[in-house]
Amino acid sequence: MGLERNAKGCNCGKCSHKFCASKVPIFSTLSQEELAEINSLKINKKYKKGEILFFEGDRMESLFIINQGKVKVFKYTKEGKEQILYILSEGDIFGELSLFQSEKLTFNVEALEDVNACVLTKNNFEMILSKRPEISMKVLQVMGERLIKMETLIQSLGTKDIEARIATFLLELIPEYTRSRGNIKEIELPLSREEIANYIGVTRETISRKLGKMQEEGILRVKGIKKIIILDEEALKAYL
Repeated sequence: MGLERNAKGCNCGKCSHKFCASKVPIFSTLSQEELAEINSLKINKKYKKGEILFFEGDRMESLFIINQGKVKVFKYTKEGKEQILYILSEGDIFGELSLFQSEKLTFNVEALEDVNACVLTKNNFEMILSKRPEISMKVLQVMGERLIKMETLIQSLGTKDIEARIATFLLELIPEYTRSRGNIKEIELPLSREEIANYIGVTRETISRKLGKMQEEGILRVKGIKKIIILDEEALKAYL
């Protein structure tokens, strides 16, 4: 599967934005002309659901922008168990560390669904930074937010009980993966039950049992395998 260079505008699948770069927070201060310049430099690459974008140990010298779809970033434990670090979706970036230092990746990246990614090479991104150095601060902000999320995950796995871990996971999903109807929030889960179990460090059976208990308590309602409706957010927060 080769790389296809986009010579004009935005040609990334079903992108509803005039310029893909306009979805990305680190480019939020740029003018339409500057966004157009970025889009003339980027490369479009497509991945199928389940396809590995990168393996731990690969070298990476590009900035990847998720234009459409979702990916999971994960590692394997010494026991060979998958540990999900975070989920990235439309507008998120990864590979930002490779722009500052050339080292092997310490994680794997897999497409959770069909993905369109826009790629900027290190040289092209450095050229953009030379013109708009404030973007560097936004990249550092992204890195800082991920570090905080990683510290929260480590603390959760090490100190919180299972109910608190589930509550933390669901509450983290609300801002990005929720449709609201009054006080009721419907979460579209980006992960399977098995992946959720791996993420919070329990078995799939435990996840199902604890969600069932929360459903009996009127805190949430499980809707199929990909949706959870939050009925009482305050009661969910009480688990923390």
